[in-house]
Amino acid sequence: MSLGALGEDALIARLLRGLPKVTAGAGIVAGAGDDCAIIGRPRDRRWTLLKADALVENVHFLRETEPRRVGWKALCRAISDIAAMGGEPRHALITIAVPRTLPVEWLDGLYAGLKRAAKKFGVAIVGGETVRSPGPIFINVSLTGEVERTECVRRSGGKPGDRLYVTGRLGGSIAGKHLDFTPRLAEARWLVSHWNLQAMMDLSDGLGADLPRLAAASGCSFRLEMEALPCTAQCSPKQALTDGEDYELLFALPRKYAAGLELAWQTAFPKLPLTCIGTLEARSKLRQPSIPRGFDHFQ
Repeated sequence: MSLGALGEDALIARLLRGLPKVTAGAGIVAGAGDDCAIIGRPRDRRWTLLKADALVENVHFLRETEPRRVGWKALCRAISDIAAMGGEPRHALITIAVPRTLPVEWLDGLYAGLKRAAKKFGVAIVGGETVRSPGPIFINVSLTGEVERTECVRRSGGKPGDRLYVTGRLGGSIAGKHLDFTPRLAEARWLVSHWNLQAMMDLSDGLGADLPRLAAASGCSFRLEMEALPCTAQCSPKQALTDGEDYELLFALPRKYAAGLELAWQTAFPKLPLTCIGTLEARSKLRQPSIPRGFDHFQ
């Protein structure tokens, strides 16, 4: 069977089968399957978050893309995953594989973007690896973070009846939005410290791919209100579902807190939309609702 026939989610599930059992007693709260791995013990005040994220030329950027923007994106993608767990980023390792013919100035620009993101979001770049490759350019970021145990949010905590919210606007990555986004770190920290979030993740592969993942992890189905989708200017609802690389937050909140959250959000983040797009529903014998899928690396 080819990877294209299998698909990304099924491939990951296949690769994870048979891994050593994850136990809190071994210092592992959660392994693969969420935005980050969680390391710690049940009574620790703070847990450690671990994330690895890769950018590949001609998949995530083009050679003619300004390298500063590539560097910004490389680190901010990983920061977005730390935010999705309610955490704060700490230390990064950067691994780069590049052709020997690549101009040194390209790497200077890449690191200018990495440094800019690191300074803005409080990340220390503490090492990594640089190797020769016949191409394409490959950039990997390994990032640690920390989160208060009581404020850590996973994908799996949603309950039937929870309201589903997204930050910002969706769609339009093809126009360059994917290179200049701001990870919703401040917004996520505010959410986990003020509200009883049930589940959260960042939208990297598009709402059409990521919403079913959050619902499945929570053992739920979902109801999506297509007319409510907050679309980027000149984007259709289908593009909002499928374009991917939005790096906005998707989260579930008990219905009783919804009105209070919406009012408080307007005061805390008046320039950033927050939109209720539907609800989590009890899983039935019926299949998950059929919606246009987002990005899949192997399809």
